[in-house]
This record gives sequence, structure tokens and C-alpha cells, in this order.
Amino acid sequence: MGLFDKLRGELIDIIEWIDDSNHTLVWRFPRYNNEIKNGAHLIVRPGQVAVLVHDGEIADLYQPGHYELTTQNMPIMTTLASWKYGFESPFKAEVYFVSTRQITDLKWGTPNPIMMRDSEFGPIRIRAFGTYALKAIEPKALLREIVGTDGDFQSDEITGLLRSMITSSFSDVIGKLNIPALDLASRYQEIAAAVRAEVVEQIDDEYGLDCPQLIVVNISLPEAVEKALDTRTSMGVIGDMNRFQQYQMGQAMTAAAENPGGGGAAEGMGLGMGFAMANRMMPQMGAAAPAAGGAPPPPPPSVAWHIAVNGETRGPFTMQQMAAGVSSGEVKADTAVWSAGMQAWAAASTVPQLASLFAAATPPPPPPPA
Repeated sequence: MGLFDKLRGELIDIIEWIDDSNHTLVWRFPRYNNEIKNGAHLIVRPGQVAVLVHDGEIADLYQPGHYELTTQNMPIMTTLASWKYGFESPFKAEVYFVSTRQITDLKWGTPNPIMMRDSEFGPIRIRAFGTYALKAIEPKALLREIVGTDGDFQSDEITGLLRSMITSSFSDVIGKLNIPALDLASRYQEIAAAVRAEVVEQIDDEYGLDCPQLIVVNISLPEAVEKALDTRTSMGVIGDMNRFQQYQMGQAMTAAAENPGGGGAAEGMGLGMGFAMANRMMPQMGAAAPAAGGAPPPPPPSVAWHIAVNGETRGPFTMQQMAAGVSSGEVKADTAVWSAGMQAWAAASTVPQLASLFAAATPPPPPPPA
């Protein structure tokens, strides 16, 4: 320190801290050789506490206010310095200002996923993050356990420890509360209150700190679980899957009919939809027919038919499905068909089993002559 700084330190008798930062927890007043004049003025502003330290021992503590440092308002300091009577010479002491304001823009999060056992999904991993506030409530404990001789102690020097405490407490709370994964979002406040209580229990007496607020912003599930939940939600919105498929087939057939120039792709899609509709309707019709005279005889062996559409083989189709295709015009007389036992593909109208499906309807008899 230069001569000018030394002289200035000897002349100044006002001790104060004008805090222009938002993250300083403790600040030591700079003074040459830590000498303080008898009768010096100590100004402690709102949101601050001043602590005198003499020869490594914490002495007097001052709440917000304006003080003239004398033996009358320094009882502990007077005892430590063995001042039996008034003193006139400067004395050596360190003055620490402790901020008691809340530091509110601090963040926490789980650096790694946390395992939890869910009754519905089984073991799953979750992540969480949020914000919290920090406040000094016991300056002497803070100086003893954390600050030491640090002349400018910032909040980020302890946030790493606090984040670890919050993460550990979060894991304990999730295990104790046993909340289903689907209900986590509705119980953020309960989880945050339980985590804060555990954290405060560790830092209040030990470090002289408080955590006035702790907020859980989000708890996220693994991406695979979220996709499964989205699929389940979609299925729940759809409802009856059979009716939904019928609706889709009807929409596709309508779109194919409105686009006659769509070519083979539209024709193949319409043919497949028609067969699917027939396949769905036939079992329902069979189930609706009442049984007469006891158990029905076993059905005759069905013939599986294959058709060629635009160079692609489709099937197998039953005779009922082929009849439905002929009725709708999707299977024509020249459509190539094949079934087991045939030597080669043949036109549908030339196959005896299918020829009757293309027979022209017999016209009604003419009216009698007048």
C-alpha cells in the first residue's frame, strides 16, 4: 500500500459498505493494518450486518444502524482487548459486512438421471430442475464455517455445495413420497416444500444460511417413456379402434373415387380397401345369423385366390371376397387370377369357379301382347 493510501486510511473514520452487487454474501472492510480510530462511525445499512473480529476471535455484531465505536457499544471487543477504561489510540480489528438479503436467481438441477420405481412403468429415470433462494441468517456461523478470512465471498462459492444438497434431498423425497410418474406434475409444490425442509435442516445451524424459497420448475421422463405416453394418449383419443379403421377405409375409398385419374395406385388401394371391408362384414353377418337345429356343420375348405393388379400379387382372398370385388367392379373379367391347382394365371371369367360371378343377369319376360 502506498503512502497516500496509508494516510487516507488513517484519516477516514467512517466504516460502511455500499453493496452494488447481487451475489456478494460477505465483504471485509479494507483498512491499513486493520486500524480503527477510537470513535469511528460504523454505518450498517438495511440488509446488512457488521461483525468485528479481533485477533481471530469474533467479537461484536451490529444490526442496521449508525454507531460510534466506543467501549460502551463494543462490550465483547472491550473484553478481548482488556480495556478496563476508555481508550484513545486506534485499535486493530477486522470489520466484516454480511449481506442478509435474499439471493433469488440461483438455479439447481439433477446432473444425472435419478432412478425411481413406478407402479405402472416399473424402474424409470427422471430429471428435474428449478430455482432457489439463499439468505444468511447467522453471520457468526457463516464466518466460522464457510468464509474464514475471505475478504470478498460470493454466492457462487457455495452454490455448488447447495446444488449437491438439493439433488440429494430431491432423490430422498421422491423415494419417500412414492408418487406415480403420471402424478408428478400435479405435486410440484409438495415435492419442493419437502426438499426445502431437508436442505434447511442441513444448512441453518451448520452454515448460518437459509433457503427461503425452492421451486421445482420441471420433472421430465425419458424420451422413450414420453413417446409411449403420447401413443397411449392418441389411442385413448381415438377410442374404438375398429370403428376408426372403418372410417379410415371409407375416407380412402372416397378419395380414390374422387380421383379417377389416380392410376394403378388408386385402383390398388381401392381394391385392398374393398376386400378389407368385405372381410370385416362377412364375420359379422355370419355371427348375426341364428343357428338352426343344433351345431352347424364344419365349413367346407375354402379356396384361396390371388389376383394380379398392376404387376403386383394381392391376396389370398376368399370366394366371398372375390364376389364382393366383382360386385364393386374392382375385379373384372380380364383380371388375372390364380389358386392352388391351376397350371398358370388365367382371366377370371375363364376360371369355372369364378365364371358364374360374371354371368349376365337374365332379363325379365316381355309383357303379354295387348
